[in-house]
Amino acid sequence: MQTPKHQQAQLQTTSSNISSSFSSVDIQSIEVKDEEMSRSALNTFRLKEEEIEKKKMEVSQKVQAQLGRVEEETKRLAEIREELESLTDPTMKEVATVRKKIDIVNKELKPLGQTCQKKVKLLGLVSLSYDDFVPVEKEYKDALEAFNEKNKVKAQLIGRLMELVSESEKLRMKKLEELSKHIDSMHL
Repeated sequence: MQTPKHQQAQLQTTSSNISSSFSSVDIQSIEVKDEEMSRSALNTFRLKEEEIEKKKMEVSQKVQAQLGRVEEETKRLAEIREELESLTDPTMKEVATVRKKIDIVNKELKPLGQTCQKKVKLLGLVSLSYDDFVPVEKEYKDALEAFNEKNKVKAQLIGRLMELVSESEKLRMKKLEELSKHIDSMHL
């Protein structure tokens, strides 16, 4: 039989072996768990980073799309501004021609009107003989007829001028409305 000292020493050795054996198993288990946790944390971090990069690319693509659209809208606005600045009276030349014709007719009407007035005064004179009266009356009628013809031409020219002005206003208003609709339809 063994002595109690010997038993005690053996018990301590066994206890020490068991303790160290448990300790090495516990440490290995803990190290494995730590390594798994580290891998899991790294995987989670990598997945989050990938998610962030994916979202960053999506936002970047949206920004590029918006920049492209803004660039197109800017070009269109510049075109509209040019059209607006160049919006002139489309009938301007014809209006100028008609106005010149009206001015010419007015210049021709003035002496005809004066001639008619002179002939009326002469016709009103009581002292005119019949022989003097007939040619004056004919001159008066001729002058009056010429005056009326010129007035008729002037009225036609004024009518044409009014048509041109009205047409011009309609065309320019239509163009302005089109430009306004283009601006309203833009996504600003």
